[in-house]
Amino acid sequence: MSENTNSIKLPKAVETPSRFRNTIGKYVIKRSNACISCGKCAELCPYGVHIRYSNYAKPLRPIEHKCIGFKCRENDFFCIDKCPVQALTLRKNALLETMGDYRWTAEMLLGHFAMAETGDLPKVDLEYSLGDSGGGFDKMRFIKPDSALSLKLDDDKIDTSIELNKTNDGRPVKTISIPCYGGGMSYGSTALSVMVGRARAAKALDTLTCTGEGGYPPELLPYKENVITQVATGLFGVREETLQHCPIMEFKYAQGAKPGLGGHLLGEKVTEAVAAMRETVVGRPLFSPFPFHSVYSVEDHKKHVDWMKEINNQVLCSVKVSTPTDVDMVAVGAYYAGAHIIHIDGSYGGTGAAPDIAKKNIAMPIEYAIPKVHQFLVDEGARDKITLIASGGIRNAMDVAKAIALGADGVVIGTAEIVALECVRCGNCESGRGCARGIASTDPELGYMISEEYVEQRIINMYIAWRKQWCDILRSFGMQSIKELVGRSDLLIHMDYLDKEERAKYQATPIKQHII
Repeated sequence: MSENTNSIKLPKAVETPSRFRNTIGKYVIKRSNACISCGKCAELCPYGVHIRYSNYAKPLRPIEHKCIGFKCRENDFFCIDKCPVQALTLRKNALLETMGDYRWTAEMLLGHFAMAETGDLPKVDLEYSLGDSGGGFDKMRFIKPDSALSLKLDDDKIDTSIELNKTNDGRPVKTISIPCYGGGMSYGSTALSVMVGRARAAKALDTLTCTGEGGYPPELLPYKENVITQVATGLFGVREETLQHCPIMEFKYAQGAKPGLGGHLLGEKVTEAVAAMRETVVGRPLFSPFPFHSVYSVEDHKKHVDWMKEINNQVLCSVKVSTPTDVDMVAVGAYYAGAHIIHIDGSYGGTGAAPDIAKKNIAMPIEYAIPKVHQFLVDEGARDKITLIASGGIRNAMDVAKAIALGADGVVIGTAEIVALECVRCGNCESGRGCARGIASTDPELGYMISEEYVEQRIINMYIAWRKQWCDILRSFGMQSIKELVGRSDLLIHMDYLDKEERAKYQATPIKQHII
């Protein structure tokens, strides 16, 4: 992690196509047997939908996810009209009706696939910044900025870095180049190649990723300066030597997706390698209790923090908690105990392994928790002395920006990184062979479906695309740094408080802006 700078240098985006032969697009293009292999479609299409490798070969099956659809009728290269034998047909993809859910819609999934492939915003007309939840971040918008404030700055001159140690306690002053780092996904919950690929991406992006609660695989050691070690209630794989590797140690007291329930890894995911790492028995389900049975007060918590600092005299302390109604008191308690980072995890976080009954009924949604904690820390005079990180249902670049405007310094991203790897949100994460795409799998055969290099570059590409959106927002409000956006809730409005005319005005704006 580098010193804070006004010139941000990120790795380059490298096109990283899908691992699968038949990709999923918003539109379906069919080529009938009437095709005469003239190659006209491949010659005309600037988006790479039609590929032909020689003058004599028939064009390959259209790469449908690159097709911009019926909007292309406006162009003089519209392949459907230009085909001399009318061999091409175009329609919307009915498969989209079966994909995703009301928070992660099919179009949001496809938008993330496209960004992870190219490092740029999708060219297809996809709504990738809003879901259909009917609340939360989906009901928030940035107000229309004053054009007189707009800055003409290149992206590399806009500062998106955040500080992780504001305490001035003599420990390392750490910054990360983007206001995001990777959430904990433990050894046993995902394929090892996913863990290592995420660490490689974190190193390249000058940010962080987290081990989760399943231990510290030795394959992460080359990237140890960018890996957070998590200590959770089960203490699986927690060893003194691995705690000495990390720049940040995170105590996970609770998770927003399942507060009060602890964790559960099904027996079929406890393979020989996972059992060895977690020091347990092959095939036996593993439970992380709730809570830490050594912590029942702020004083007990301080002993945890002091223990952490004694083991590693360079480590920063992060405290991950869920969002009960008194989360503000919990946060200020962590501050007085000596933590550097308070990580609040709201409901709707987690992957398909988290039970819906918990996600929908227990923790406070993160969009309520952030301003509550932010303001309480301001009132306590502690806001500029601790870093506030938020997670739990933050899906895209606009959600990140909204969370920061509500009062967070930065966010933790979990599911979106997995979606970048072409997760289709089927909800079978808890099963050993349930993940058809090999991401959330400990099965050795399925685990080989995904490589570290693919994981690394797809995640890098996604964050590069996200950063373009953050830079657009900051420029529009006359800001040069993401830090200027912290707590600017005055720049946000809620759609429920707009009258009918104002809401209609929003509906007329381009779908990718979400600024009214």
